[in-house]
Formats: sequence, C-alpha cells, structure tokens
Amino acid sequence: MNSTDLLGGNAVFLALAAFLVLAVFLGVRIVPQSEKHVVERFGRLRAVLGPGINFIVPFLDRVAHRISVLERQLPTNRQDAITADNVLLQVDTSVFYRIIEPEKTVYRIRDIDAAIATTVAGIVRSEIGRMELDTVQSNRAGLIGTIRDNLANVVDDWGIEVTRAEILDVNLDEATRAAMLQQLNAERARRALVTEAEGRKRAVELQADGELYAAEQEAKAKRVLAEAEAYATGVIAETIKEAGLEAAQYQVALKQVEAIAAVAQGQGKQTVILPAAALEAFGNAFGLLKGKAQ
Repeated sequence: MNSTDLLGGNAVFLALAAFLVLAVFLGVRIVPQSEKHVVERFGRLRAVLGPGINFIVPFLDRVAHRISVLERQLPTNRQDAITADNVLLQVDTSVFYRIIEPEKTVYRIRDIDAAIATTVAGIVRSEIGRMELDTVQSNRAGLIGTIRDNLANVVDDWGIEVTRAEILDVNLDEATRAAMLQQLNAERARRALVTEAEGRKRAVELQADGELYAAEQEAKAKRVLAEAEAYATGVIAETIKEAGLEAAQYQVALKQVEAIAAVAQGQGKQTVILPAAALEAFGNAFGLLKGKAQ
C-alpha cells in the first residue's frame, strides 16, 4: 500500500469522524432551566424542548427560537380614561407576565409587549368608564382584580400567564383637583359646624338635666320638711289633746325663749332689748315647767 492510498483512507476516516462529531454537536441540545427552545423542521413546528438534555435530528431540525420563561414586567404605561361622571384621569399601570406555551407566543403574536400594553389600555378605559370617580378611588383593589381577570382571558390564546397587574397611580387634571380640594375644605367646615352645634346642644341638655335634678332634690327636701312639720304638728296636737291647753302654751313659750337665745348669740358686742312680752314668756315657761314638775 503506497502513501497515496494511506492518505486517502485516512482522509475518509477523518471526514467520517468529523461528520459524526458534527452530527452529535448538532443533535444534542442542552436547554437552561430558565428557557424553552422551539424546534422547526423545514420551517414547521417540530417540538418544544424543555430544560435539560434534548436530542434533535441533525441537519433536519433546528432551534428556531429561544424563549425565556422568566417573569417579565412591562414598562409603566400611562393612559387617559374618563369616568362615568365625566372626570378625566391619567392612570399608570404595570403588568407582570410569563410565557408558558412558547409555541403560541411565537406563531400567534409578533410583539407581545406592545400587544399586552394595548390590551391593558383598552380594558382600563372600559372599566373606568363604568365607574364614578369616588368608586375608582375607594375600590382600587376591585378594579385591579377586574383588569387582571379580563387581561388573562384575552392573552390566553398567546400562551401567556398574567401573574400580576397593578394600578400604580391615578392622577387628576388641575381643574378637577382644585374642585375636589374646595369640596374637601367645605366638607371639613360643615363637619366642624355640625360638631360645634352638637356640642352646644349637649351642653344645653346637660344644663337642663342639672336644673331638673336640682329642682327634684329641692322638691324632695321640701317634702321631707313638710312631712317633718306635719309630724311635729301631729305630735303637738296629740299632746294638746292629752295634756290640755297648758302644753300648747308651754311649747309657744319655749319657742320664744329659743328665738331670744338665738338673737343673743350673734357675733360682736350686742345690746339685746327684751320686750315685756319676752320677760313674760320666760315667766310663763318656768311656771309651766314648775307646774309639770309638781
């Protein structure tokens, strides 16, 4: 065997080995965990390769698209919307999504981000157009849930899962903001006046209750005094009935003596002039007392 035959045989062997290496290189595909690969054969969808080692037919199949399955966030989008009570709003929205079926995303939609942004803008305008401004401000969580559900129904044919939709801010035009501020100040002033009026009303009610309580207590005191006086009168009448007129005269004389003693107990130096009737009262009292003692 000459050198020419040897070189020819080695060349064929080397070419065959190179072909086998190339076939293995082209036939084995290692897909990262965060990706899915779309394989085409002669321009048609052949398979979707998941994470790990995958095998394709060399020279017939090719990886046409490498799709990331990580969650994505659309840039913050601002769109105008008009509420049911004709208030112009500027709504800032943000959407998070991820691709779960790459074959749909690749072959059914060209610019997925622009398509989602346009869909979100339409849904936001439609939903806010059914609501009044106060409802938009107070029920933002419900509005976000409605937008997310409607968006999920629309993008389902694109192989996409909407993980989150957020309304970041709701801005009003200057005229509407000034009108709302004026309304808020008026409402605060009204509440202050109502609170003040209620306070005055409560004060009057408490004063009336106090006066009523004082009158009731005074009436009770008068009733007690009247009952005591009636009881004393009854005792005196009973005594007069049993002991005669002398007992009544004794009580009268005793009261006169007590009155003169009260006058004499005043503060400071005093000169008490006793009328003859007073001296007679003393005499009558002692006389009656002496007669009772006998």
